[in-house]
Amino acid sequence: MKTTAFHLAAALLSLTTATFTPHAALAQHPLVQGAAETAGMSSARLAVMDARIQAEIDKGAVAGVVVAVARHGTIVHNKAYGMADIEAGTPMRTDNLFRLYSMTKAVASVALLTLYEEGRFQLDDPLEKYIPSFKDLKVYAGKDSNGNMLLEDMKRKPTVLDAFRHTLGLAGGVGQHPIDIVYREHGLSMGALESLSEEMEKLGEVPLRYQPGEQWVYGLGHDVQAYLVEYFSGMPYAEYLQQKIFDPLNMKDTMFGVPPKLADRFAKVYGVNTDGGLQAQEREAYARYTDHAFATLSLSGSTGDYLRFAQMLLNKGELDGVRILGKKTVELMARNWLPANIASISANGPHASGWGLGVSVVIDELAYGHLGSEGAYGWSGAASTFFTVDPKEDMTYVIMAQKMPTDGNVRNTIENLIYQAVVE
Repeated sequence: MKTTAFHLAAALLSLTTATFTPHAALAQHPLVQGAAETAGMSSARLAVMDARIQAEIDKGAVAGVVVAVARHGTIVHNKAYGMADIEAGTPMRTDNLFRLYSMTKAVASVALLTLYEEGRFQLDDPLEKYIPSFKDLKVYAGKDSNGNMLLEDMKRKPTVLDAFRHTLGLAGGVGQHPIDIVYREHGLSMGALESLSEEMEKLGEVPLRYQPGEQWVYGLGHDVQAYLVEYFSGMPYAEYLQQKIFDPLNMKDTMFGVPPKLADRFAKVYGVNTDGGLQAQEREAYARYTDHAFATLSLSGSTGDYLRFAQMLLNKGELDGVRILGKKTVELMARNWLPANIASISANGPHASGWGLGVSVVIDELAYGHLGSEGAYGWSGAASTFFTVDPKEDMTYVIMAQKMPTDGNVRNTIENLIYQAVVE
């Protein structure tokens, strides 16, 4: 996709010149409880999901799950299954809190897009304009015969758009690629870093993993976004989210980390033992993010809160009379922004899933591999949390569990059960 300053300016200009038709006004759904049939879904078919999820719990695939589904602004399903804490015998509740991990990312992107709407930057701005440490970075180019790392110059400068879409050149720091190892040697880990500013300085000390725009690698680009939020707003990242997103959307159960006073509301995280069964994680690694706000991960919240965030996106930026983003900005966010040389981010094959401005986007529902819609977007978290916004079906849903690593089979099973209940 070729992006020009003219096109980006035109997209921004359309935010102020667009007119709203009565049809568009009617599409701005509040969230209310209601019967499935009033929203074109079948309560009998949704009941099939109850039995299937319980079967997954009974066989030990997951400890507990909360599933919330809204269509046409009606919450047609909001139910907890299984246990929040197996050992303590604590049932899962719909108001349990969950470590969101990478579902933090979409919130960070919305925050930065609010500043985009204020004209603070353009998507094709070079990052070095705002982050000096990103100037003159070198790029990993393999190793020589003696095992020494080879470096080359950047072919082009990484941009704000690259930070949104994971094409910046950054690594994630958790794999075995040589640059991941360099990251760990430099303390580029959410478990060690003290601030976004420190992270930006350290990123300037290490090579890029690949040439900007040539690969999609799930890295630390959202922390770059969070730093830009601080840069443009003059506010700490956590404070900006609270004032501009959480308070306006009445997301009272969304926070950073695991605050001690709320620890008893958190579902326990389970891993997989050597026999394939569930094993409680003894160490609460997420607690440090209570006082360390990052955007790659660190948010916690309830299913109901995230459903409000997702419904705001489905409503093209508005919920309950509060507007977070303009209609055209949400449409921009939900497009596939991957360049032509990157066909898909999905292991399902070419053209299955792309990446927008902070969210994955279904490009081809057949290639996607299970029930869904072209243009649906969202993302997941490392501990088996998921959300989807489906404009085609006017539907959004949130699936919350606490199993590490993320269980794609549980997600796909529940997603199929949600979609099979759509009858009108």
